[in-house]
Amino acid sequence: MDGFPWESAIAVLGLAIPVLAATWEFALVGRKRLGYRVQMDTTATDAANSPYAGVLQQMRRNDTPLLDPSFVLLRIQNSGWTLIDAGDYVVRDDDQVGVRASFPGRRVVGMVVTELSHDYLGPCFEGAAGLRTSDGLIELPRVPLNRGAHYKVLAVLERDPASAAGQEFPDPVIVAGVKGGVRGGRIKRTASHTFASKPVMVFIALLVLVAAAQSFTTFTRGNVQAAPLDCAKGTLTLAGSTAFEPVLRQAAKQYEKTCPDARIPITENSFKGSVAGLDALATAGKDAKDPGGHGLPDRLAFTDGAKSDRRPQLLPRPVALSLFTLVVNKDAGIQDLSLKQVRQIYAGKITNWSQVNGNPLPIHLVSRNPGSGTRATLVQQVLDGEEPMKVTEGDCAAMEENRPGRCEVDDTRTLLNTVSTTPGALGHSEVGAALTHDGLRQVRIDGYSATLEGADEGAYPYWQTEFAYTYGEPPADSIAAGFLRYLANEVGKDVLRSHGHRPCSELAKPLLCRPT
Repeated sequence: MDGFPWESAIAVLGLAIPVLAATWEFALVGRKRLGYRVQMDTTATDAANSPYAGVLQQMRRNDTPLLDPSFVLLRIQNSGWTLIDAGDYVVRDDDQVGVRASFPGRRVVGMVVTELSHDYLGPCFEGAAGLRTSDGLIELPRVPLNRGAHYKVLAVLERDPASAAGQEFPDPVIVAGVKGGVRGGRIKRTASHTFASKPVMVFIALLVLVAAAQSFTTFTRGNVQAAPLDCAKGTLTLAGSTAFEPVLRQAAKQYEKTCPDARIPITENSFKGSVAGLDALATAGKDAKDPGGHGLPDRLAFTDGAKSDRRPQLLPRPVALSLFTLVVNKDAGIQDLSLKQVRQIYAGKITNWSQVNGNPLPIHLVSRNPGSGTRATLVQQVLDGEEPMKVTEGDCAAMEENRPGRCEVDDTRTLLNTVSTTPGALGHSEVGAALTHDGLRQVRIDGYSATLEGADEGAYPYWQTEFAYTYGEPPADSIAAGFLRYLANEVGKDVLRSHGHRPCSELAKPLLCRPT
């Protein structure tokens, strides 16, 4: 046996195992397969510590608060290697429903199809008889899906009154089947990255043993583990827009979980405004010693809108289209202002809400300090380039109750808190942050609310492009470059959408990242 060519045998075995695994997975069991993924299942209780948990808590049905509101994001996909046609679903010929999703212990308040992998899937949902909801069930039509095609469904739910309060909800139950599919054609739950069946896992385990044996018979290698896609080592410093801060906090937290060697520390003082973020980035770039000529690998600044021309070393990358809104204390008694009225209020020509058919309260303007991108956008997009009336009080708490005036604050959170507790106060904020505060109302402008559709049609003026800035071009393997790529991939885009922003890649002209 000493003369047996062990190395050759192991090498042949190492080639045979992946061939068998691929044949099994793709030619046999992976031929036709319908899959689903629960990408999000969040309740207000689970998100109690989140800065935007109030969105769920404020949702109502027939003017009644929802019981333990939650939302679920489902992804239905063709995870096999052949076409799934409308006739492939295992249902009666007269049944238009292809997939049924139930939610034990919950009732469906509403649902919407949020994402289509291909535009041509749209007509499958328009007027489809198979698209409907009942108390605890969502029914989806028999959608033809090419290989790799998918669509997503977002459902808003509340606890069934018959269910005990405080208990954790069971996972959604998805029922569907396809003719000729593997394992009886039953729909299969996939992971975030579809991997392999159990037999293939066994093949892979054998392959690992073969690789270990081959390594032992040749030479010893260091235990090098490849990092996940877009992961990088190091510490990343973020700065800039306070309006965009909630997005970056969540994205940074998820990036650290994905990339164990990455650190993105965020403190109370990390975000001080768009201009302050650019200043800090420019200063760090000038102070850095970089004989290789590369940009800073560990710093990013985020701004509401583009920088001025006086910083040529700072390079922009559009990240998302953001909506902003005017917010007013609920005691003011108004919900809609014309663009002319808004300009007159900020110019100090209208000083009492009764002048615009509101309650008899003096108007207290609460604004961000100069250097805020939210404020700059307000001046540029809404006030036609005119700055607000002069500041009358250095401290917002010192504004007199019976006199109009204006004060300024450092960040979005302080502005919203001040407006919500000051009768007659009017301020401005990013939409997602405004939704989390009680005592506030968003103000329509000329009858149009802050929606992406309104911005697209040119009817709603208060929007801006969110930019990420680097000092020079960071190395491709740097943590700055990796985090930017992360924001542009599917997980990062889900974070942007969850805060009310639209990823630039979803717009008609991604590089411009503006409404159509």
